[in-house]
Amino acid sequence: MKNTRKANKDKAWDNRELGASEKHVRKASSGREKALDERLGLQTISIRLQKGLIDNLKKLAEEDGIGYQPYVRQLLMRHVRQTDHERRAKAKQEKNIFIG
Repeated sequence: MKNTRKANKDKAWDNRELGASEKHVRKASSGREKALDERLGLQTISIRLQKGLIDNLKKLAEEDGIGYQPYVRQLLMRHVRQTDHERRAKAKQEKNIFIG
């Protein structure tokens, strides 16, 4: 019976029946927020973007079920990884041409 209750509770969390309302939210203290940023290796930046671009990013992020700032972070990470991968592959190819 205990496992059934836990399974139902887990399912309710997954279905957002529990914990999804704003009454369950509170702002983290600045100290806790700083500690979390430090632990995750995050740094606050300021960037100016066109309002239309931000609106589009927010729509796309919403479709993916996340906030637009994490969405932008994902886009930037994906771009950096892809660019790094392409540059390494190009350098390796150029090295092979030079050596070969």
